[in-house]
Amino acid sequence: MKKCKIFFLAITFFTLCSLQLHAQNIKSVEGPSLVIHGGAGTILKENLTPELEQAYHSKLKQALETGYEILEKGGSSEEAVIAAILVMEDSPLFNAGKGAVFTNEGTNEMDASIMNGGDGSAGAVAGIKTVKNPILAAQAVKNNSEHVMLSGEGAELFARDRGLELVDPSYFYTERRKEQLEKLKKAEQSNEEGRIQRWKDWKYGTVGAVALDKQGNICAATSTGGMTNKKYGRIGDAPVIGAGTFANRICGVSATGHGEYFIRSVVAYDIAARMEYQNKSLAEASYGVVMKKLKLLGGGGGVIALDSKGNISMIFNTSGMYRGYMQKGKEAKTLIFKMADG
Repeated sequence: MKKCKIFFLAITFFTLCSLQLHAQNIKSVEGPSLVIHGGAGTILKENLTPELEQAYHSKLKQALETGYEILEKGGSSEEAVIAAILVMEDSPLFNAGKGAVFTNEGTNEMDASIMNGGDGSAGAVAGIKTVKNPILAAQAVKNNSEHVMLSGEGAELFARDRGLELVDPSYFYTERRKEQLEKLKKAEQSNEEGRIQRWKDWKYGTVGAVALDKQGNICAATSTGGMTNKKYGRIGDAPVIGAGTFANRICGVSATGHGEYFIRSVVAYDIAARMEYQNKSLAEASYGVVMKKLKLLGGGGGVIALDSKGNISMIFNTSGMYRGYMQKGKEAKTLIFKMADG
């Protein structure tokens, strides 16, 4: 009996240690904070060349420093998350903006959302094809529309009327994303289940940011190209307030992963609700949703979250998540793999 108890405790210990490799909680420091992500999924070190790995770190660092400079100068959390996401949307490395993945029809359809925790205002766009920076369209909806979410041609017309930059759809073409689509479609035609799953895992590539400014206000934002080979105008969790993005006076959350599960689980809001109604800490709430609730349903992905005190949580149940954070007096810190891999 004693041996069984020791064995059980050992299994529990190693399980917890394994899970902690996929979670990072940063304690608050005096001053503003910024946390970002560039997508979660099957991200393995052996699949990235040293040059590509460095490119991801450099771009994440650029996004952090760009956004944090605004916070440091007294700018708002909304300005900071927009600035950080613009850096990632303009890079072909991430599945958002320039690097958006292809639909089954060979087009790029993008979604984005933003929510200001101070006043509860929110805006989102879905299925847009010609707006250079979808996050700016989401912000325009938040600030200049009576609605929360606009989609398709209507969203693009609204963006045009607000003076946002529109581009020819060819702007979003990248050879890397086209190759991913072709390989997934070929695997589906051959009915090769293993290869199909492998290429589907590449769908995780959303970008997001959450910031706390000097005034104590939180803002969260998310932008994505969605899922490779998506059909019939599919929309994931990124533009859904409460699923992929949420912010109030308690915390802010941006999610990345298999959107259908994040919508069903109302991931972003659930983290905030657990903090408010169950008195959970940011770390406890994030862990409970991502590593327990979401994982039990079969949903892969992760979140970045930030509370009103400046505590940060970056947690994922996949093999990796492009992520980083920056706080007062500290250099930008970027990570890709689970904690053991740095």
